Amino acid sequence: MSGNNNNNNNNDFKPTPPFFYDYAMTCQSYIQPGIIHCSDNGLQAYFARYLLKEALSVYEWTMPKEWNENYFLYILMCCGYIAIIETDKYGVIPQQCGLYGYNVMYQPTHCIIANPLLKGNLRPQIDKECTLIKLQPDYTGILDIVLFYANLMACAAESTSVNLINSKFSYTFFAENKAQAETMKKLYDDFSSGHPAVVTDKNLLTDDGKPKWQLFSQNVGQNYIADKNLAVMRRIKEMFCTEIGIPNTNEDKKERMLTDEVNANNIETYSKVSLWLDEMKRSCEKARKMFGIKLDVKLRDYDDKILFPLKDSTKANQDQDRGG
Repeated sequence: MSGNNNNNNNNDFKPTPPFFYDYAMTCQSYIQPGIIHCSDNGLQAYFARYLLKEALSVYEWTMPKEWNENYFLYILMCCGYIAIIETDKYGVIPQQCGLYGYNVMYQPTHCIIANPLLKGNLRPQIDKECTLIKLQPDYTGILDIVLFYANLMACAAESTSVNLINSKFSYTFFAENKAQAETMKKLYDDFSSGHPAVVTDKNLLTDDGKPKWQLFSQNVGQNYIADKNLAVMRRIKEMFCTEIGIPNTNEDKKERMLTDEVNANNIETYSKVSLWLDEMKRSCEKARKMFGIKLDVKLRDYDDKILFPLKDSTKANQDQDRGG
């Protein structure tokens, strides 16, 4: 599985996917430290799913009731575009597609649809035989944004977990040689990883049966930074919300935030999401004209009194500072 089995010459061996885990880790170690793995793991996937759902909640869609809304939204947000085609059996439906061809403006001209349940023209021409609903002008989705912030949140969460555990440990280990030192490192790794029981070599004990480590300091609280890590996670979440158009306030400013600062954050929040909305609305208009379907999108209505509880109070603080 990890190479070409037909090639018996080891000197010409060139591994090709899929790889076994050991070779994959060897490749990955060149670009990522061996201890820090905050991508392509369960924790990062958890935050990616969480953040992607946040992005899906920004818009309210009107679409035919026969369509699967989840299919439509996940394809659009992750891939960046989805084709609307007309079929003999299913009528007008959305389909995941690829793009090929280009016109004089270097824009794609055709869609490629791969669905074994569909027959007929599976390479329709865009704006003549099908319409293309796209999220961004460059035909990309938001997975790059989602995964970037998911990596940051996974790193912060991992740091929080490690710190919560390490704040309980404050030991000094004494090793006689390198092998014993490595064993002690592995022992600590197992404990800090949450293993309920660890079996180790009795050589880690002294001649009188005492462990070769001792408490270094009782003031373990001085290394406690979990609360700061949680604040960082919250700030990362606010940055992500700003990226995808969810109104938020910078909690670092607390009660003395000025109204103009809140409004500045609103402008930053809506700058990118308005670009995406305009692109999707233009695509929906083309679909309505070509197929006569009810397809439209708008931003979800937010209540400013809920989203910006500091807005009124900060204006009062500002007036008070001015002697109003």
